[in-house]
Amino acid sequence: MRISLGITTIVCLMASSLMTASTHAVEPLRIGLIGLDSSHAVAFTKTINASDASPELQNAKVVAAFPGGSPDLPTSADRIEGFTKQVSDMGIEIVPSIDALLKKVDAVIMNSVDGRVHLQQVKPVLEAGIPVFVDKPITASLGDTKELIALSKKTGTPFFSSSTLRFCKEVIDLNKEDVVGCVAYSPCKLDPTHPDLFWYGIHGVETLFTVMGPGCQTVQRTQADGVEIVTGVWEDGRVGTFRGIRDGSAGYGVLVFGKKGIELTKIRASYDLLVVEIVTFFRTKKAPVSPEQTLEIVAFMTAADMSRDADGQAISMENLLIETK
Repeated sequence: MRISLGITTIVCLMASSLMTASTHAVEPLRIGLIGLDSSHAVAFTKTINASDASPELQNAKVVAAFPGGSPDLPTSADRIEGFTKQVSDMGIEIVPSIDALLKKVDAVIMNSVDGRVHLQQVKPVLEAGIPVFVDKPITASLGDTKELIALSKKTGTPFFSSSTLRFCKEVIDLNKEDVVGCVAYSPCKLDPTHPDLFWYGIHGVETLFTVMGPGCQTVQRTQADGVEIVTGVWEDGRVGTFRGIRDGSAGYGVLVFGKKGIELTKIRASYDLLVVEIVTFFRTKKAPVSPEQTLEIVAFMTAADMSRDADGQAISMENLLIETK
C-alpha cells in the first residue's frame, strides 16, 4: 500500500509540475503598433489577437497603437483615419506618441506605409531596447538603412525587416539547394516619394534574394513602358532577374532554374506565416533575416536606380556600399 501511495503521489506531483511549466512556458507578450496607415496594421492585429490564433501566437497580444501618418503622402493621409478606427474597434488603445507607446509594450511592429519616416520612428524603439519588426520598405534610402542597422548594433537591440513574400508557403517550399538562376516577378507601382523599387517592387526583389541568397556583385536595369527589368550577377556566376510589372496581368511568382529542373511557382500572398515569424522573433530575439541581407536588398534596389540613370550600365554593389559608408 505504501508503494502504491508513493507512486500515486509522484505521478500527481509530476502532472502538477508539467501543468505549471506549461502555464508559465510562454510569458505574456504585449505588442505595440507604429503606423496605422497600412492595411497590414489591421491584418496583423486580427491574426495575433484572434481567439483561435495558432499556438505560436498564444499569449501574444497587440495592446496599443500610435497612428503616425504622412500628410504629404496620399496613400497614408487618405487611409489613416479608417485604419485607426478599425484597430480601435478591436479594443486596441490608441496612444498620442511613440514614447507613450513604449511604456506599454514589450515589442513593436512598425507598419508605417511611408519608408521615409521609418528611421526617425525606430530610433526611440531601439534606444529603449525594445525589439522591432520594420515592415517593408525598411527605409526610403540606402543611407537610412545603414544608419538603422548601425543603431541596432550600437544599442544591442534586434530588428528585422521583410516583405511578406519571403514567408509565403510557396516560397518556403521551393528547392533552393541547386539554383543556377532565377526570375522573380511582382507588381511594381511607383511613387515619387520613394526610389522606384522601394515602393512596391520590394516584394519581387525580396523573393529573388530569398531564392538566390546573398552575394550579388553587379546590377543592370532596363526600363520600358509598363515594365522594369533588373538583372544581378552573383559572385559565383549565377544570374537573378527581377521583373516589375506595371502594365498587363500582374501577380507574384518566381521561375527557378535548377541543375536538375526548372520550376515555375505562382505565389499567393499571405500574412499568416510572417506574423508567426514576427512573434517568434520577439520571443527569441533572433532575427530570421540578417541585417546584412536586408542591406544587400536595399543596395540592389538603389543600384537599379543608378543603372537607370546611367543608361543601363552595370553598377558595382561593392563600390556602392563603400561609397555610402
